[in-house]
Amino acid sequence: MQAVKLVKRGWSIRKAARYTGVHASTVLRWQRKVSREHRLFIPTLSSRPHHHPSKLSESLVRKIIEYRKKYHRCAKVLHYLLNRDGILVSLSSVTRTLKRNHLVNHSKWKKWHTYQPRPIAQKPGVLVQIDTIVDGPPKDRLYVYTMLDVCSRWSFAWPINRISTHNSLHFIQQGITASPFKFGVIQSDHGAEFSLWLTNRLNERGLQHRHSRIRTPSDNGHLERFNRTIQDECLRYIPRKLSIYKKEIPEYLKWYNEQRPHMTLNMKSPNEVLRSY
Repeated sequence: MQAVKLVKRGWSIRKAARYTGVHASTVLRWQRKVSREHRLFIPTLSSRPHHHPSKLSESLVRKIIEYRKKYHRCAKVLHYLLNRDGILVSLSSVTRTLKRNHLVNHSKWKKWHTYQPRPIAQKPGVLVQIDTIVDGPPKDRLYVYTMLDVCSRWSFAWPINRISTHNSLHFIQQGITASPFKFGVIQSDHGAEFSLWLTNRLNERGLQHRHSRIRTPSDNGHLERFNRTIQDECLRYIPRKLSIYKKEIPEYLKWYNEQRPHMTLNMKSPNEVLRSY
């Protein structure tokens, strides 16, 4: 606007351009815009391109919408049908087109999950993971609650013939009694036995309950590895009976926590690591 005012005072366009440090054609365009729109200031225009070079053609967008209304299927199926019929388009383009045209159905019953930040297990008890092992066919099924402290790898397990939120709370209380450290955050998956009722009961006791992220088994990776270890080293060698599980599992855990060397702990046992804190 300063350049335009200088031109209005009698300066030449080239002189105003040299003074303001821009090209003369730019000053000319500014002057035309002010005189045509009677502006008091010249706003900065966006440099965003009007069209993307890889933008889908209108005919292709109409084809995607047509297939959606015809088959009423999800983006993956529509992507397959389009490519089968010789219409080459990527899956991401089909998904994006459906979203932009509000053709994606979201169930009103869908549960949206929010996740607390995962704490860094710098000390024992900061992050304790819990899970359940399902052992045997439905008619002869047993369950094993498992627990592991991420820092020290100290573990605890409890066999039972039925899992529920009340049994989960009882299991955690047993783990708190057996552990030589205090619990901070308890992390579980989204199983029915670890529901909101359990979260509320733990919060009442001053404990935090964190759910692992959906479709992210690595969040509970340390405990998933322990589940495999106890199955390979203990459960596979004993009969599937609750009375035998209650006798053999505590003996295995005693050896696991006190004597078994762990590669991730520099060949120390969990109890040896706990004594260093």
